[in-house]
Amino acid sequence: MVRLVAFATVVLLVGCASTAVHFPNATPGPFPALVLLHGCHGVLPSTREWGRWLRARGYVALIVDSLTPRGLTETCSFSSPDVPNTERFDDTAGAFRYLASRPYVDRERIGVIGWSNGGLFAMTAINGPSHERARLRGVILPEPAFRAAVAFYPGGCFSLVNETVVRPLLVLIGDADDWTLPAPCIEMVQGMRSRGADVSLAVYPGAVHYFDTEGPARVVLPDVTNRNRPGGCCGATIGYDPEAAADARRRVEAFFARHLGR
Repeated sequence: MVRLVAFATVVLLVGCASTAVHFPNATPGPFPALVLLHGCHGVLPSTREWGRWLRARGYVALIVDSLTPRGLTETCSFSSPDVPNTERFDDTAGAFRYLASRPYVDRERIGVIGWSNGGLFAMTAINGPSHERARLRGVILPEPAFRAAVAFYPGGCFSLVNETVVRPLLVLIGDADDWTLPAPCIEMVQGMRSRGADVSLAVYPGAVHYFDTEGPARVVLPDVTNRNRPGGCCGATIGYDPEAAADARRRVEAFFARHLGR
């Protein structure tokens, strides 16, 4: 979802001649922008609602769909193929390049936010070693790259425990999450902080996966893969927690206002 600057067309009369000219109207800009990264269920109604919420706060919001163009509807189940990590990183890098090329976007103020699996790629988008690995493949995020990142209940924290983000990061997770366990994320945050990274963490008592997504308070998804269960199978708990969701919105708004200047 992109907030666009309007353009006007008029007829300019000069002497005996006339010509059509185009010019930007007086709408303020350029705007800060955010890339939104979905989890294994793809772009959900909640993803679009977050886009509208961010747009209302003055951000250009670009939702990246990494599944539909690849002929996929989800990557949560054993029967579904996954998208390689390098491709999701490259999708994120491509989204940055696209936004940075738009005249209505301030390329100095672009951030990223992701949920679940998308939360991992929001973190790798500002992770120093991830950038180095991408550079070896010929994928380079042009400077200044992403200025800040938010990760909701991110998968893969265990893979970044010994690595370090180079831009501010906010991690939001429930302490009852049985799909992406909070302990590895807590360990990751503590390790990154010890190495000088600017990382904030909020752990919500009793909250589970998708705590920010309106719906039932607690539901078990029986068919999703879960590395925390024997053999990686099967099942995970999801549910809406209105108090945690409201606090997360406040934190996200304050975090991006501080680091992207809104």
